[in-house]
Amino acid sequence: MSVLLFDIDGTLLNAGGAGQVAMERVLFEDFGVSGPIHDIPAAGRTDRAITEDLLRFYGLPLSEEVWDRFLTRYFSRLPAGLGCTSGLVLPGVRSLLDQLQQDERLELGLLTGNFAEGARLKLQHFGLGDYFSGGAYGDAHLERNDVAREAWGLVKSWRPQVQPSDVWVIGDTPSDIACGKAIGARTVAVATGIFSIADLAPHQPDYLIASLEDRAWLDEVG
Repeated sequence: MSVLLFDIDGTLLNAGGAGQVAMERVLFEDFGVSGPIHDIPAAGRTDRAITEDLLRFYGLPLSEEVWDRFLTRYFSRLPAGLGCTSGLVLPGVRSLLDQLQQDERLELGLLTGNFAEGARLKLQHFGLGDYFSGGAYGDAHLERNDVAREAWGLVKSWRPQVQPSDVWVIGDTPSDIACGKAIGARTVAVATGIFSIADLAPHQPDYLIASLEDRAWLDEVG
């Protein structure tokens, strides 16, 4: 009996930069700021951390009013952004999820840095929303390890008998590997994001694969 926790961007799908485009449009159209953004990494980070950095970069206050306004505008623009970009479901993903969903021993969930509503909109757009029981998201946490700890609590509420070694974290960044290890989970790193196999290898995931078309790791899941 295992629980599989998937990252979204770079692992399940490529949103074609729709999230960044939507955020930039909010900043320009609703807050009147624009210009080149420097030194704000996104891969493997939570949307909370990225958004706080963006607001600070433009000198906007981290007030509840600004935060709520930003999120409302962002979520309203994201669907249109998804429709205008060249996003896609990544290789092997849909057939893998179909296969896993049929196994009653398995529970599928999400462990992602996306805001929960952003995750829902992305998965809905690409037709992947019905595979997952729930998940832990980047709404409240700045660090991915804290999202993983929230996910572990959720896993225990789903299946109290599950041990950390029964949990698998599947992602495309060093942060996915690190947060899986932080909760004692097994880790599968997939090189379908911006990090290559050579980039991911030093972080020592349990499995390192080129894409989710590679199913060798499933021999240990069950």
